[in-house]
Amino acid sequence: MNQPNIVLIMTDQMRGDCLGIAGHPDVKTPFLDTLAAGGTLFDHAYSACPSCIPARAALHTGLSQEKHGRVGYMDCVDFKYPHTMAGELAKAGYYTQCVGKMHVHPLRSLVGFHNIELHDGYLAAYRKPETPYYESQKIADDYFYWLKNEKGIEADVTATGMECNSWAARPWIYEESLHPTNWVTTRSIDFLRRRDTSKPFFLMASYVRPHPPFDAPQCYFDMYKDRALTPPAVGDWEHPRDFEHQGRISDSSTGPIDPDMIRQAQIGYYACITHLDHQIGRLLQALTEYGLRDNTVILFTSDHGEELCDHHMFRKCRPYEGSCHIPLIISGPEELTGGMQGQVCSSIVELRDIMPTLLDIAHAPVPEEVDGKSMMPMTANPTASIREWLHGEHLYGNESNHYIVTSRDKFIWYSQTGEEQYFDLSKDPKELHNAVYDTECRKRVETLRAYLTEVLTGREEGFVKAGRLQTGRPMICSLGQSLLKGI
Repeated sequence: MNQPNIVLIMTDQMRGDCLGIAGHPDVKTPFLDTLAAGGTLFDHAYSACPSCIPARAALHTGLSQEKHGRVGYMDCVDFKYPHTMAGELAKAGYYTQCVGKMHVHPLRSLVGFHNIELHDGYLAAYRKPETPYYESQKIADDYFYWLKNEKGIEADVTATGMECNSWAARPWIYEESLHPTNWVTTRSIDFLRRRDTSKPFFLMASYVRPHPPFDAPQCYFDMYKDRALTPPAVGDWEHPRDFEHQGRISDSSTGPIDPDMIRQAQIGYYACITHLDHQIGRLLQALTEYGLRDNTVILFTSDHGEELCDHHMFRKCRPYEGSCHIPLIISGPEELTGGMQGQVCSSIVELRDIMPTLLDIAHAPVPEEVDGKSMMPMTANPTASIREWLHGEHLYGNESNHYIVTSRDKFIWYSQTGEEQYFDLSKDPKELHNAVYDTECRKRVETLRAYLTEVLTGREEGFVKAGRLQTGRPMICSLGQSLLKGI
């Protein structure tokens, strides 16, 4: 039985439309385009709970948010699950290595990996004065520890003046080789040098960018600074009052009100993506030089997207395409993936599907409790499907939301306010018109609302009563019915 090597390339906060091969009019991604041209692009991939921690819980466990228990962003909650992606691959005989972002707790938890070289980006929860020494990012994070050895005790990513959730942007101030994006690639390539060649390997190269700070090296800013960039999408349903109030706050969830600052955010974001793309190209070249490409399957994805000023919004957590639509590519020789190269699959897939997909590639059993489904049948037949619709959600204060998305449309319900939205994505991919009250959409809205009512029935928050959605129910970030309590 041939067990191919597996490389999972993970980014943080990369939009699903930000690929040249996906038709983006501005951003350039030659190496990711090459990956897609040599495999299958899943153009309807989603993050059901689009922020870092719950998205990674789905990735590492193959579980829906109802089972892994995280429906919002919450630091310092233990990752304790009976089965994990890396742990199951290790049982199947793989040597498992992660380089880069994990964003789990405790900070150095292996989550099934044999070894981790850690860089989580800037995490405020692990920089507080009361943080135990061994959990402090400046000690426990391998990149920060290494950077201080290279540049001195005061060296930090904050030295640019950029903040980890801000739309402000400026180029990297140190040598390019010291950038965390380069570091992940360098350490991943070093793993290829020192791996046990008698075993198949699973390498997760997990990049923090294009998550802010937008601080790519200068040459990548230069690629975009003189281009006419497509303006953010603004529809007929936004609430400009919040934008006007928060648009001068550097880390606001609305993005900037100044058009020049919006453009700078776009330039900084696209610069980070192209920088990342070139470093992925460097990793792909190393795989070729080590003679590994013919027996390696590569899966590329992101944990969630970035609103990037669409609809006067910034960051993630909300149910719009910029936030929850993610890139996903499976690439490799046809004899390993079972599919033709350069094809597109438009069926709905989600981060929970990655664990069973990788176990399928490894010819390893999938734990019974896993909710995700292998995507490999869809590389063999891109018209196949593993689900008709997907339920997503995120706890986000007054903007706490649930959504149902299909391959052609989306229904959104804000649980605290009762606001509803419907977008016909087949005709309106940028979600410019809320068609929830349009007469011709009434039956479709009722159908999707019924799907949401079905999936929320029995939830401990009490979202459904007598078959109807209930507004204003208490918000719970980690569900008590989850596997966090043990099964």
